Amino acid sequence: MTSPVRLNHAVLFVADLEVSVAFYTEVFEMSVVNREPRANAAFLRFERSNNHHDLGLFAIGDAPRPPRPSIGLYHLAWQLDTIDELAAARQQIVNAGAYRGESSHGATKSVYGADPDGNEFELMWMLPRDHWGEYEHAAVVARLDLDAEVARWSGVRTATV
Repeated sequence: MTSPVRLNHAVLFVADLEVSVAFYTEVFEMSVVNREPRANAAFLRFERSNNHHDLGLFAIGDAPRPPRPSIGLYHLAWQLDTIDELAAARQQIVNAGAYRGESSHGATKSVYGADPDGNEFELMWMLPRDHWGEYEHAAVVARLDLDAEVARWSGVRTATV
């Protein structure tokens, strides 16, 4: 197989389509690009995305959900362009009651949350490649001092589409 370029979109099963659409449009400022009533589904896109859709939501209604953790998807990670956006996003998910934690992974700085169905997500900012240093081949989990990271990296863009 040829190596893919990147993950294009994610699709989630959700209990209540309208609750999930409201969450993702309010917290992530995504827009609904299409609805498919026959499948009880909605497709959403980030404002700066060049994808047709970044997230698909399919309602399963009252079907039983597996307890967490379970085998399968752990979380989705969305990259932000600046550390300033990560700080703003942390406040948004705190305000939404969706905050789960944060950490530094060396080359990336991350904030974690969960949607109304408990699907976890990560919002992350990546250091400029020439600053990865010792983290290029390391997977660390350390305390994130987001204020210090903002003071150091404010305005530095690393994911511009």
